[in-house]
Formats: sequence, C-alpha cells, structure tokens
Amino acid sequence: MTTHSSPAWPHCAHGAGPADPVGCRGIHVPGHTACVAHLPDTDRDTYLAGLTPGADIDHRGTPFTEGLLNQLLNAVRDPNTADPHLGDARFEEAQFSRDSNFAGAQFFGDALFDGARFSGVARFVGVRFLGIARFIGAQFSQAARFDEAQFSYAARFIEVQFLDIARFIGAQFSQAARFDEAQFSDAAWFVGARFSGVARFVEAQFSQAAQFDEAQFSDAAWFVEARFSGAALFGGAQFSSNVRFSGAYFSRNARFDGVQFLMAWEWGPVMCEGRVVLSGAVFGAPVTLEIVAKEVVCTRTRWQSTATVRVRHASVDLGHAVLEAPLAVTAHPTPFTTSGGTLLDETVLSGSGAVRVVSVQGVDAAHLVLTDTDLSDCLFSGGFHLDQLRLEGRTTLAFTPTGWHRKGIAPVRWTRRRTLAEEHHWRAQTAGQPPVSAGTPREPRRWRTGPHHPDPARTPDPDDVAALYRQLRKAFEDAKNEPGAADFYYGECEMRRHDRTGTPTAERRLLWAYWLLSGYGLRAGRALGWLAAAMLATIVLLMAFGLPAASPKQEVTGTVPPGGGTVTFVIDKQDPKNPTRDRFSSKRFDKALSVTLNSVVFRSSGQDLTTTGTYIEMTSRILEPALLALAVLAIRGRIKR
Repeated sequence: MTTHSSPAWPHCAHGAGPADPVGCRGIHVPGHTACVAHLPDTDRDTYLAGLTPGADIDHRGTPFTEGLLNQLLNAVRDPNTADPHLGDARFEEAQFSRDSNFAGAQFFGDALFDGARFSGVARFVGVRFLGIARFIGAQFSQAARFDEAQFSYAARFIEVQFLDIARFIGAQFSQAARFDEAQFSDAAWFVGARFSGVARFVEAQFSQAAQFDEAQFSDAAWFVEARFSGAALFGGAQFSSNVRFSGAYFSRNARFDGVQFLMAWEWGPVMCEGRVVLSGAVFGAPVTLEIVAKEVVCTRTRWQSTATVRVRHASVDLGHAVLEAPLAVTAHPTPFTTSGGTLLDETVLSGSGAVRVVSVQGVDAAHLVLTDTDLSDCLFSGGFHLDQLRLEGRTTLAFTPTGWHRKGIAPVRWTRRRTLAEEHHWRAQTAGQPPVSAGTPREPRRWRTGPHHPDPARTPDPDDVAALYRQLRKAFEDAKNEPGAADFYYGECEMRRHDRTGTPTAERRLLWAYWLLSGYGLRAGRALGWLAAAMLATIVLLMAFGLPAASPKQEVTGTVPPGGGTVTFVIDKQDPKNPTRDRFSSKRFDKALSVTLNSVVFRSSGQDLTTTGTYIEMTSRILEPALLALAVLAIRGRIKR
C-alpha cells in the first residue's frame, strides 16, 4: 500500500466556464491534455470504456457533475456484485457540484479525497475502504453519509468541514480513525460505530448534537480539547481502553448513560455548562474524574474499582450507585489544569466552586468518602452502612429556620443546629408549608420542602429520620467532629420525641422533659438558666418557709433525787419555727443563699431549717446538681475533639 503526497499536477488547459475564470485544475487524463470533465465526448467514452473493475484512477482537481461521476463509477462496476470496484483512487481537491453517490463502492487501494469539495449530498453508505481513506481538509456542504462504511486501514478526516449532517451510523474503523480539528456544523451521528484502532477527535468542534450511542472504542479514544456546542450523547457506548476528555467543553448536557469505561484511568478535566450524566455507567478500573459542571448525575453508576471524583460547582447525585471499592467525592479547591497546561475556563459558572451532594439514597456508604461537600439537600434515606460513611474536610449542612415563629398563639424560636434534609421535608410537610417551585431561592426562615412535598406517604417520618441521625452521628464521631455529632444526637432525640408510632408515650414524655431542661444535654445555656431559676426558687422558698425565726436554743432538764445521788439531765432543742414577719431580709437571704449553694455541690450547709426547709434542701440537692451536670455535659459536647 502506498501513501500519496499532493504535488503539483498538470492542470486541464480548458476553461471551466464563468464560475471558474482562472481555469480547471483537473489533472490530465493519460494521453490527453484535458481532465475527464473537459475531454471531448468521444475521447471520454474511449477512456471510460478502457477502465475495468479495480482500476487505479487519478482525477485530482477535477470538477464532477452527478452524471459524470455516475459514468465513472459505472465503468468500474463489478459485473457480479454491481458495485463499483476501484484500486488507488485519487480525488484530491476534486469538486462534486451535485450529489455524489459512492454507495456500495469498494476501494481496494488508497482512497484520497484531501481538499475535495462536495456541494451536494455525499453518499458513502456501505463503502469498503481497504486501503487508506483520507479526507484531510475536505468540505461537505450538504449531508455526508458514511453509514455502514468499513475502513480497513487508517481513516483520516483531519480538518474536514461537515456543513450539514455527518452520518457514520454503524461505520467500522479497523485501524486508527482521526477526526482531529474536524468541524461538524450540523448533527454528527456515530451511532453504533466501531473503532478498533485509536479514535482521535482532538480539537474537533460539534456545533449541534453529537451522537455516539452504542459506539464501541476498542483502543484509546481521544476527545482532548473537543468542543460540543450541542448535546453530547454517548449512551451505551463502550470504551475498552483509556478515554481522554482533557479540556473538552460541553455547552449543553453531556450524557454517558450506561457507558462502559472498562480501562479508563483518567477522565477529564471537562467543562460542562449543563449536566454530566453518568447514570448506569460502569467504571471497571481505577479512575480519576475531574468535572466542572452544574450537575453530575451518577445514579446507579457501578464503580468496580477505586475511583476519585473531583468536582467543582456541581451538585452530585449518587443515588443507588453501586460501590465495589472506595469512592471519594471531593470538592476541588482550585480550577483544573488541562493536559496542555492551561486553566479550564469556568467563567460561565458563577459561584465559589462549592460542591453539593444531593443524594446517597440506596448507596452502601461503607466505601464512600465525601470531602469538603455541602450536604444541605442531601437525601440519605434508603442508604445503608451510613455509620461507616467518611466525612472529611468541611461538611456543610442545612440549619434550622432563623427568627421567631408562631406555633398556635405561642412564639417559637428554633434552636440553631445542623440538620438533615429529611427532617426539613417532614417538618415542612407537617407545618403545611406551600410547595416551592424549582429554582426558587431558599428562604432561611422556612423549612426546606422535599421533592415529593406535600405527599406524606413519600415523605420520611420521624422514625426513619431518627435512624438516619443515629447512623450519621457515628460518622461524625469517627471523624472527630464532636459538635457535628452533638447536633445529630439532638436531631435523633427530636425525631424520637415526635414519633407517635415507634416511641412509647412514657419515653416521649421523658424526652420532652430532657429537651425542656437542657436540650437533650446539649444546650448549656438552657440548663444553666433552669439551674439559676431553681436556685432562685430555692432561696425564695427557704426565706419564706425554710429558715426559722431564730436559731433554736438548747434546753437542759433533769431531776435531782431528794437524798442525793446521780443527777440525770436531758438536753433538747426547740423546734424551729417560721417567723411571722420580716421573712425577706438581707440576713435571711445570706443564709438561704448559703444553703442553696451548698446543695448544688452536695454539701450540707449546717444551717438549722424548718421541717419544710429540710425538704426544700433535699429537693434542691437532687435537682440542682443534675442541672449543673447537664450544663457541664453540654459544654463538653461543644468543645470536645
């Protein structure tokens, strides 16, 4: 097989008419001084009659009408198959003014169409290229159809301009296929194409939809710096070797539904203004994905080996993904750098690059690591092994509504804490909040509504949410994030307190008291407030009823025998009595304060008390130390690491 260059050739001396005042560039037919388009009819007929199936032809620069091309192809048709058979075919810079139909043709040698211009529909349906197929710099003004074409050797469509639809449906590329810097101005269809060699689309530009559904790439696939201005569809495609999208730009959605990445080890960085959909995709080897997008959808994605997903700006949906090995989802802190060393342009996406994980439903979280992610809207219901989920870096969660609210006639202010999205959805549903349309900014004074709001049957109930809090609390504890774990313990207790089906009434009442007194042992201010109130009440009660009017005096009584002898004395003390007036004096306050402070630390004041005062002191020595302990526990929960 020979590779042809494109040297200067003897031009046709005849003018090509008003449309080409310079002259025809068609190469001379052997033995003549004109191209086949400008030969006299008798000479052309003689030349065509001398051609046989499989003949080599050279018509560089020749202008072909539809009729002339049909005559040429008819001259080399195989009588058995009725298909044109050509050897080496040279059509560099040839001009096809109308439709050109090569359907079913077989090129047994090299087929060279470099710089050719196809003004009408170009049909290469079912063509077999057994040698090199080269269309470097060619231009297709109307549809180019290569459906079911077979490229047995290298296929080169470098810098080709497809101004209309380009169809390669079911095409087979047995060796390397290069579409570097090709321009697809309309839809590009590679549905079901087979690339057995390296497939290169480096810096290719797809102005409309690019469809690679069910395509198979047996060797490396390069889409480096490719630009997809329309939808990019790779549904069901199979990449058996590495695939490179470094610097690829997707102006709309990029869909990789059900794609098999069997040996890919690097994927990206890519930039997508819409959604990158990897739903149902399979990653069979260790891989690193680097994505900048509005959304990254990985529902039911199968990760068969270790994977790292570095993301910027996007919301990530991992719902029902299958993790057979560790998967790390990380918010990348800085813009990505392409393989060429340039920064990926993120100007079309506003914001700081924060990453939101919106769902891990149905995921076995034992292999999942989330780093520096926003979990404010993340759905955990249906996930399992959530206690083994690893949360690293800064994890952001939704807070309770701000400000004062009205519950019935009573004013209510929610305790500031980090919460799960499921609790927001349940509270919004029970509070009867109106639905919020998609894209509406979140109101910090309201609970966030769920995707199925206000349907109670599809909204998690308190029992379900309590289990989520319980499992995720351990994840925070394992990450040494005690404040985060404390908030989740609070949330668990809240859900148990509101659960009227799974939590017994007595337990709910106990939880209610626990919440009221100390915020489940997590609100030091509340416990200290109750302690202060209890101490104040103790002081007031002691001053009113517990301290006697005066310290009781000892009395000695006895009997002296008349004849002398042993004298027996009985020492007794008067019963303390409440004063009838001046109960609230400064002196009595000092005594009451001393008794109260001693009761907090389980010490006896040594003060004489009335019977009522004794019971008041006993009560305070039980209640007040407990409140102090709750306050200490709450402080420890906030500062422990």
